Formats: sequence, C-alpha cells, structure tokens
Amino acid sequence: MINKKFIVELKKNYQKHEGERRQIISLANVVLHDSKRVIFSLHRDDFKKAEESLKDIEKILIGLEKKFGSARLAEEGAYKAGIEEYIEAKMFYQVMSGGKIDKIRILKLETDSYLGGLSDLAGEMVRRAINQAAAGDFSEVEKAKKIVNEVMAELVEFDMTGYLRTKYDQAKNHLRKMEQVAYEVKLRGK
Repeated sequence: MINKKFIVELKKNYQKHEGERRQIISLANVVLHDSKRVIFSLHRDDFKKAEESLKDIEKILIGLEKKFGSARLAEEGAYKAGIEEYIEAKMFYQVMSGGKIDKIRILKLETDSYLGGLSDLAGEMVRRAINQAAAGDFSEVEKAKKIVNEVMAELVEFDMTGYLRTKYDQAKNHLRKMEQVAYEVKLRGK
C-alpha cells in the first residue's frame, strides 16, 4: 500500500533538512550574540574590537551563504533574527565611524532585514545620546538626534506592516525620546 522507497526518500530529505537547520540555528545564534557585543563595544568607543568582531561575523555569514544559499537561510527564523542584529550593528558601526548608512555588499540581504535593522538603529542612537549626555559630551546628543531624524525621515516613506510596523513604531518612540533628551540638554544650557 505504501511505496517504501518514497518513505525512505522522505526520511532522508527530512534528516538532511533538520541537520541543516541545526547548523544554521547554531551559527545564527553566534551571529546574534556577537552582533550584540559589537554594539556594546561601540557604546564604549572600542572601535577596534567592534571592527574585528564584525569581520568574524561576516566570515560566518559568508560561509553560511555559500554552504546553504540565501533562499535556504531565509527559511530559518534564527537566521533572520541574527542577520537583523548584524545589520543593526553594522549600521551603528557605519554611523559611529563617520561613514554613511549604506548597503552591505558582501551578502545578499532581504529588504525586511534592512528595514528592521535600520529601525533598531534609532534605539542605539538614543542610548548613545543618553550615555554621552551623562558623560558631559553634549555635542554628541545633537549628532545622534540628526541621525535619528534622517533615519525616520526615510522610514516614514515606507508603508510597513506586520512586525516591521512594530519596529517602525518603536523607532518613532525612540525619536520622541531623542527629542526629549535634546530638549533637556538645551534647557540646562549645555
């Protein structure tokens, strides 16, 4: 009644897929964790460590892309979470090192991942502004505010839905926080 060869083939394909899944999830978790460390390094102005970590992360991501292909990687939620955190870290690095927020050319990345990472960047800029204000570097508050304003001016042009809408709304809240921080700095005459 059942074609045994068909079942054997199904089992083989399933086991292959699950093996790939475990490998992708394991490395995606490394990417996620290390991307968070990059952001933390940048908040402490440790650009050398951040740059080294970004290079290590990029080696992992390039290896994953070569081994599994971008379509297969996009099937895994852990990979999507890791790549979004990487994009946030990379864009934060671009901004902090005086560069422009730009496309990451070494990888094939989805639009949703870019938009999520860009939205999350606003939160890191607020955190940066608050830390710099607390340290007495009030000029950094204005720089951070300008960046968040530019990011939000671009994001407002998208009609985001689903989880990206949530990310966008969080970014809008970060803009409000940034405006509040800048206002308080001005009130204190700094």
